[in-house]
Amino acid sequence: MADERLYFQLQRAAHHLRVAADRRCMGAAGITTAQLGALFAVQQQPGVTQQELAHTLGQRESAITSMVTRLVDAGLISKRTHPRQYRAIALELTASGKRALDRVRPAMDEFNEQMRAAIGADKFTETAEALARLDQWFEAT
Repeated sequence: MADERLYFQLQRAAHHLRVAADRRCMGAAGITTAQLGALFAVQQQPGVTQQELAHTLGQRESAITSMVTRLVDAGLISKRTHPRQYRAIALELTASGKRALDRVRPAMDEFNEQMRAAIGADKFTETAEALARLDQWFEAT
């Protein structure tokens, strides 16, 4: 009989996936999965503010401030004065940040393919959609 403690199973799987993905990201580009998420968000929305980035990533602003400092220090993103928001800082991906994303993409593509194989190709999209619905449910509550 399958273990139906869904929260426990999700938590355990998330931990193992995060550790494995972090290893791959660190090996490929010297970044964590949390930093990868931030880089992708900045790439998708150039000029994003730290507040907007925190919302996008579901993180506290204080955590994002620390992460942004590390990414700036590593030369992966840059800060500039926001053109429309007084006191806001706009974030941009640097050339080094773009190269880091290029280096990590094959490792993450391979990881996704391995997850697809583990879940089953026919269930992969269904699983991703179910997790997105859980995320939307949480946002609505």
